Amino acid sequence: MMIHNDDDHFCFLLNLWHNNWLNLQVVMKRVVIILLLFTLVKSVAGQKQDSVPADSAQSVYHVLKTATFDGQTYPLVELKEIIVYGKMPRGVRFDYRRHARLVYNVRRVYPYALIVRDEFGRINRLLETLPTERAQRDFLQDYEKELLSRYEGDMRKLTFSQGKILIKLIDRETQNTSYDLIRQYRGKFSATFWQGIARIFGTNLKTSYDAEGEDYLIEQIITEIEAGRL
Repeated sequence: MMIHNDDDHFCFLLNLWHNNWLNLQVVMKRVVIILLLFTLVKSVAGQKQDSVPADSAQSVYHVLKTATFDGQTYPLVELKEIIVYGKMPRGVRFDYRRHARLVYNVRRVYPYALIVRDEFGRINRLLETLPTERAQRDFLQDYEKELLSRYEGDMRKLTFSQGKILIKLIDRETQNTSYDLIRQYRGKFSATFWQGIARIFGTNLKTSYDAEGEDYLIEQIITEIEAGRL
């Protein structure tokens, strides 16, 4: 009976272990499936979250000024200056394609006109500190060589139209025509010589800037450039 009972007991334990092992396998399979599903759902949710752009408006805000009128407070917004142009002067015709080209040319040479303006003032101040005409003449010769080494390459790349505009803009910025500048710093003979060369190529170093007439469109473009709209 003891052996029989031991056998029964052994069989009972074996069946119990087998059943529990099967249950353990089922449980482990379920745990693994749940973990996989959880990981998959989390991954998909992360992809959806990444694919949806963040609301940029949340990080962009403006603090408005306020103004009070008749006891009521209102938001105050400062608007940029708006320029309204009147009718173009008589004889000035507007063509969109030519105007687009004019905008390009003015933007191309306007920085050089500003350089001439700044250098014009600086050189005049330096010349006043030199004691003799000989010292001034030597200084101008050295300065001319410096200018050539710095800007000759850029000037050679300008087109004929851009060169004519630059001559006008130099007069606008310095209140001196190109002819006057050459005569002032290089003498009348040199100014006359270069004026003759300029006339051969169809331009005029004595050309002055006419903001309200012939150069009305150029003045508009410069106004837009200075306002940061071009």
